[in-house]
Amino acid sequence: MTAGLPFLPYGRQSVEEEDIAAVAAVLRGDWLTQGPAVAAFERALAGRVGAADAVACANGTAALRLAYAALGIGPGDAVVVPANTFLATASAARHAGAEVAFADVDPDSGLMGVAEAEAAIARATKAGWRVRALAPVHYAGQTAPMAGLAALARAEGLALVEDACHAIGTADLPGDDLPGGREIPVGGGRPDVEAGSLTVFSFHPVKTIAAGEGGAVTGGDPALMARVRRLCNHGMMRDPEKGEAFADPDAALDAEGNANPWYYEMAEPGFNHRLSDIHAALVSSQLGRLDRYIGRRARLMALYAERLAPLAPLVRLPATVPWCRPAWHLCAARIDFDAAGRTRSAVMSALRALGVGTQVHYIPVHRQPYWRRRYGDLALPGAMDHYAHTLSLPLFPAMADGDVDRVAAALERVLS
Repeated sequence: MTAGLPFLPYGRQSVEEEDIAAVAAVLRGDWLTQGPAVAAFERALAGRVGAADAVACANGTAALRLAYAALGIGPGDAVVVPANTFLATASAARHAGAEVAFADVDPDSGLMGVAEAEAAIARATKAGWRVRALAPVHYAGQTAPMAGLAALARAEGLALVEDACHAIGTADLPGDDLPGGREIPVGGGRPDVEAGSLTVFSFHPVKTIAAGEGGAVTGGDPALMARVRRLCNHGMMRDPEKGEAFADPDAALDAEGNANPWYYEMAEPGFNHRLSDIHAALVSSQLGRLDRYIGRRARLMALYAERLAPLAPLVRLPATVPWCRPAWHLCAARIDFDAAGRTRSAVMSALRALGVGTQVHYIPVHRQPYWRRRYGDLALPGAMDHYAHTLSLPLFPAMADGDVDRVAAALERVLS
């Protein structure tokens, strides 16, 4: 490690005094879980991403489970999932009983496109599966090409579950599919996808804003979001939503037709995926600084582009896509380890000795032992190429400009 300089992890949370004060206020109050802090965060998040509603939950994996369950995805169904993602996007579908149709990705951006999704649908159909949903992953802060994927979902009658765990604050740019010259934040839902559209977020500490552990589901369909909310809390219903009614009104209602204060019904099994007020207070406080964090990460990425340019073609930044304004979560650099004559493991170890932490995002999910036993060895060359060359470099708001110089100098030393 460089003498006198702190270790730079690939990512870390940024906790400020106002966050500590917000959490302390909850601890001094009357509610620790499912109180006013959760409700306030849900309103703030929905407003920030332009969604009709938001349901806060325990983590991003819980958000995925809730989304798949709310859409009624289960045994006999299949979900299209890109191979370049964390385990949860696929495993949550399997927990619902569905099969997973793994899709390839663009090797430079790591994103699933329309052609890759179509190929996965074709393989699933050939296998006799009933494809029910697309689950595009917005990788590293950039969105998958949602105009084309939403059109594919409409054409095939599929639901959309956007895994935006990397993309809080990212926005789609105006184009032919977004008239009016305005950005559209990720998470608002896509009402023109008739089979249903939901977006999931994660607030893990290495994400742009943190709850400690936390997640959320957002969407624009009131009935679908009402089901997400019920499933998040054991499937219980205390106050019927518009158009709904208690199944047992004699037990549920008093003489004036009001719901008895103790009464609840369970129409279907749900989960205990609730977020606590403690976590909600932290992430609400951080949500107020989201734009500052996005701006700082954009500044750091611009510095990386400048400082790493002399290392090309051995080192390149991830390919930027034209259809979104990214809120960068990862700096997933592309490194030609073969040309450098160094293994990735050796590079990571050498960087760590110089005080620079790195990580790999991700091992393609279809290569995991469970999925290989289930589906055999799938040929997804784009995902394997992306995996072979990716290395996530430090990126978090508390980094100083000079830290980028440290990382670039360390990379140059190690690779040369």
